[in-house]
Amino acid sequence: MKKQTLLFVLAFISISTVFAQKSNIDKDIKMYTQVWNNIVNKGDINQINDKNFDTNLVMVTSPENIVGIEAFKAYYQNFLTGFSDVTFTVKNIFGQGDQLVKHWQFKGKHTGNFFGIPPTGNLVEVEGVTIAKMKNGKILQEQDFMDSSVFMQQLGVVSNPENLEIVEGLYKAFSAGDIPGALAPMDPKIVWNEAEGNSLADGNPYIGPDAVLNGVFARVGGNHEYFKLENIQLHEMSNNQVLSTLRYDAKVKKTGKAYNAQVAHLWTLKDGKIIAFQQYVDTKKLDEAENK
Repeated sequence: MKKQTLLFVLAFISISTVFAQKSNIDKDIKMYTQVWNNIVNKGDINQINDKNFDTNLVMVTSPENIVGIEAFKAYYQNFLTGFSDVTFTVKNIFGQGDQLVKHWQFKGKHTGNFFGIPPTGNLVEVEGVTIAKMKNGKILQEQDFMDSSVFMQQLGVVSNPENLEIVEGLYKAFSAGDIPGALAPMDPKIVWNEAEGNSLADGNPYIGPDAVLNGVFARVGGNHEYFKLENIQLHEMSNNQVLSTLRYDAKVKKTGKAYNAQVAHLWTLKDGKIIAFQQYVDTKKLDEAENK
């Protein structure tokens, strides 16, 4: 009988411990979620205080950790001053023991200074995971995991590595006479500018692929016996721009004159689409070939 009583007591203690732990985790999750909603969505940076965070707060990061409430507060102030129209969503959160795991999404518009990066007006949308450690109902430690390269690409600080491939594909399509293929990577609102002094600049700026097709491509094809792109070299730049250096090898129908001109194209891309084009060319050679 005593043995059965002892087993019952031990089982009761074990179950009580499990329920107590579950209750603490639920409290931590509720507190943690509310605090970060207030900080980011409501812009209340003063929620980073010793009521919600342990005084020995540590943010694990590289090249060195951020230690202390004031340093942590200063770090996150960059997000509040750097972005407007912010939406911070906790997509999932769970915990075990003194640790919480949070899957989150951050959206915003870069309209202010962000860690020294001047505003670009770019929209960002990134997801990540945070592992947090709690102590006595307060946040003691955090470590974020996210694809920083995607974040920097969206800000325009680092260019998308696919930009070169997109521009190269356009040149290949154009050279092969595949005009639909050349138009395909263009944004519906692409802003296209021919070099000043070029006869095709009379329509600047051409807005949209149809305007480029009718105002530039069709006229180039109609005005030339042949029009070739040679020695194309692509140069990746910041802010999702690509600089192309090349030459036009062409012959004008009306005059029968051929020309070989040095050219540069500046392409601007966003989300895998070309949103702007600027041509630089030796317009003197073009003018001499087009006029008798």
